[in-house]
Amino acid sequence: MALQQCGLNLSGTSRELQPHGSTEFPCAGYASRHTQRQEADIPWHWHDEIELISLAEGQMNVSTPSASFLLEKGRLVAINSGVPHAASAMGECGLRSMVFSPALICGSDDSVFARKYMRPLAACKAFSGVLLEEECVSRWFAAAHDALAQDAPGFEFTVRENLSRICLRLCERFAGQIDERASAMDRDDLRVKKMLGCIHENFADNLSLRDVAGAAGISERECLRCFERTIRLSPFQYLLKYRVMRGAETLLTDPASSVSEAASRCGFNSPSNFARIFKRFYHCTPREYRRANVRRDDALTLPPAPEA
Repeated sequence: MALQQCGLNLSGTSRELQPHGSTEFPCAGYASRHTQRQEADIPWHWHDEIELISLAEGQMNVSTPSASFLLEKGRLVAINSGVPHAASAMGECGLRSMVFSPALICGSDDSVFARKYMRPLAACKAFSGVLLEEECVSRWFAAAHDALAQDAPGFEFTVRENLSRICLRLCERFAGQIDERASAMDRDDLRVKKMLGCIHENFADNLSLRDVAGAAGISERECLRCFERTIRLSPFQYLLKYRVMRGAETLLTDPASSVSEAASRCGFNSPSNFARIFKRFYHCTPREYRRANVRRDDALTLPPAPEA
């Protein structure tokens, strides 16, 4: 089973629709390179599977609604099922990740592994995301990831064995916290999923705070509180950042489009306003950005990372 490139296909609630593995073997491995460019960020999303994220080199910030983690080589971030998360590189880095269903470890729903370990772990509210720094955990992850990449006979045993070791370590890490802390954080996570979906689906429209709050059925004041607590940005700040990211993506993936067309596609009412906001993020104009990052053959290059 070959590794895949990271690529998100999101539903209206920011749920990732891309299948991870198959019904027979519900696990997928990913390898990709990221830079500090805004459009190279991994936007907020969620999926039903557990995700393990590692780096071959560089540094990356990984965020959940309740915490942020500085990821470096030798460290591993584990994200629980259903938890919204996002990531942004600090310079150039090589990302390695594995996304797998708890069913890979459990086998049948009525097994002892499901009853005693994986179902309680997936339901543990204390486990939204966690940084694992033990050398053995990194070694187990590397063994599973390499086995998946090499696709040698019997690789499934190696993957399942090493991911099971990591899951056991997570169960030990959160022993005593299983089924605790069911609180407002659950409610905020659900609200954020709905509001992010509204922004991702309608970013090019004239969205108002009322529109975003309405997607979650809450007041505008509660919407502001929920965003600040989980995303650590206001809805408007997140919308602006997302629009600029999509605008930068258009400049690189559609070289035939004009700056005016890129501005219109990502929700800006004028090219000058787009250029002004774009320069705030990238410290250059849209035309300068396109010239620096698109070769004559229209292939994408990896430019020097802009300042955050």
